[in-house]
Amino acid sequence: MAKRQIILDTETTGISPKEGHRIIEIGCVELVNRRFTGNNFHVYINPEREIDAEAIAVHGITNERLAAEPKFREIAQSFYQYIQGAELVIHNAAFDVGFIDHEFALLRPALPPVAQYCTIVDTLLLARELHPGQKNNLDALCRRYDINNSHRTLHGALLDAEILADVYLLMTGGQVSLNLAAEEQAEQLEQQSPLHIQRQGRLKVIRASESEVAAHESRLDLVQKKGGTCLWRV
Repeated sequence: MAKRQIILDTETTGISPKEGHRIIEIGCVELVNRRFTGNNFHVYINPEREIDAEAIAVHGITNERLAAEPKFREIAQSFYQYIQGAELVIHNAAFDVGFIDHEFALLRPALPPVAQYCTIVDTLLLARELHPGQKNNLDALCRRYDINNSHRTLHGALLDAEILADVYLLMTGGQVSLNLAAEEQAEQLEQQSPLHIQRQGRLKVIRASESEVAAHESRLDLVQKKGGTCLWRV
């Protein structure tokens, strides 16, 4: 049975839906059996509220740019049908899923939370398991897996989803193929040797607890994703 995965990213008006912030861009890249299909989903959305200046500095999307774009309620059904039943692959999934669930809850009638009809893979948690104690934001992962993201001067949902797709495939087995028709290339990539993580000498350290590290990293991820400066990650 074919496995369908959706690599997903969003851009928003600010940091938290609890403060009334909204989604302004959704970008999705479809994989079937770990191959790009080209059946992607991308939309800009009029949030019906002002975008925070800090958020504009990150993604460069202004209210003027979105004035003629559809409201979320106008694209909600097509987006819901697109992701339904898929495995969603998201970096820092709690952030994006929290915003999507908030948007779905505002609809009348409301749509159910994402976790009721999709499974979710958080590549941030996966990266922390593979690379404990290291930077695991998207830029750091691109450097680690030798993915060229020099064209990423600003955040963008579709661009970040495309980059994350490459990162995810390399993190989970080293296979990156252009499309379903590229069978020969896919087979060659499947035969590549798995990545080996080399760790240098051991250091005696006193570690924070798992819960303390997770809380700290989660907060830094949210700050950095929306343009804040983290001295720990400079």
